[in-house]
Amino acid sequence: MTNPYSAKQWLQLNMQQQGLLQPLASLPKLIQQLSYVQIDSINVVERAHHHVLHSRLPEYSATMLDDAMSDKTVFEYWSHAAAYLPIEDYRFSLYRKQQLQQGGKHWFEPEHKVMREVKARISAEGPLKASQFTHESDTKNGTWWDWKPAKKALEQLFMQGELMVARRDKFQKVYDLTERVLPKHIDTTAPSDTEFAQHLIQRYLSAHGFGNLQQIQYLRKGLKPLLSKTLAQLCEQGDIASFTDSSANTQHVYFYQPTLTLPTAIPNKVWLLNPFDNLVIQRQKLRQWFGFDYQIEVYVPEAKRQFGYYSLPILWRDGFVGRVDVKADRKNHCLLLQNLHIEMQTLTNQHDELNDKAHFVSALIEAINHYCTFNNCQRWQLIQCNDKTIAKMLLKAIQQSS
Repeated sequence: MTNPYSAKQWLQLNMQQQGLLQPLASLPKLIQQLSYVQIDSINVVERAHHHVLHSRLPEYSATMLDDAMSDKTVFEYWSHAAAYLPIEDYRFSLYRKQQLQQGGKHWFEPEHKVMREVKARISAEGPLKASQFTHESDTKNGTWWDWKPAKKALEQLFMQGELMVARRDKFQKVYDLTERVLPKHIDTTAPSDTEFAQHLIQRYLSAHGFGNLQQIQYLRKGLKPLLSKTLAQLCEQGDIASFTDSSANTQHVYFYQPTLTLPTAIPNKVWLLNPFDNLVIQRQKLRQWFGFDYQIEVYVPEAKRQFGYYSLPILWRDGFVGRVDVKADRKNHCLLLQNLHIEMQTLTNQHDELNDKAHFVSALIEAINHYCTFNNCQRWQLIQCNDKTIAKMLLKAIQQSS
């Protein structure tokens, strides 16, 4: 049960399994490797799900995800949150759907009469959006928990598996009957408890390289006893291995796939990762293993924000070195770097600090340019930076390109 790698080596393995070092052949294969891509509605810059895919597929465009939905190689459902999932995993979504059909609760208490009416209309008319339903008490008060009855019914039918998302229209879900969306060849056999647990474990370890019980069951209630038992069985069979870590003053058993090998090289590259990126979404793991204390401040009152509303974690080579608050000024086609915060203790090289920063800035500019184009911006502007040397280097780069 000895830890076979250092924290830095685990990060390298994590990066490799996350598809950051070698782009996979296609978007469906990438989503299958990641196991899910979280969907988020914040749009101060390009939305999270597109950004996560763009970070791993250099030529990615939003139409590729539309095509994958149209080709039915991916589908929408709930992972630990709303997500795009590989269609091969459809049968494992039945585990949650059955729980809801048997009385489990998602967000709202089911209103069965409205659900029957909504489903009957879609059955007769074809795919519909929530906005195509009306209700006599409709109000526009802007709070998601005051959804009108038809929208609640649509979501409940979707979560129970009676409806699927056929596509999105300007980010609005377009719902249709499951039997009209799901490909005929897809296995619809509900998994047993053991099969479902094995699926979660194998998907997580394949996507991340390693993890403990809490991380594997992330935001999934009531699965701890089942997962714990299944992890022990898989270890006993030799399918996975384990080690004990006590670096955070408490002992945790971590599991990993013993067949994995470390990447041979890490490029001099910067990744501007999304706050909802699969690599960083579990903040405690990020802090414990990779020494990066990160919090998205979208939900923090403005007066209490330290780094900005939508700060992207900055990964350079095999270490996190800071964050940058970004906003797309779409009217002026300009990407605003509202607050670039470099964490010096992770960046500086005692022997040649200036040269180290030059290598970093070169890679950072390439990443910013790529992200700028991805956001349909023609230029970028640095507004604030806590490192004067890096700020001068970036401002010089802007002047040279103008």
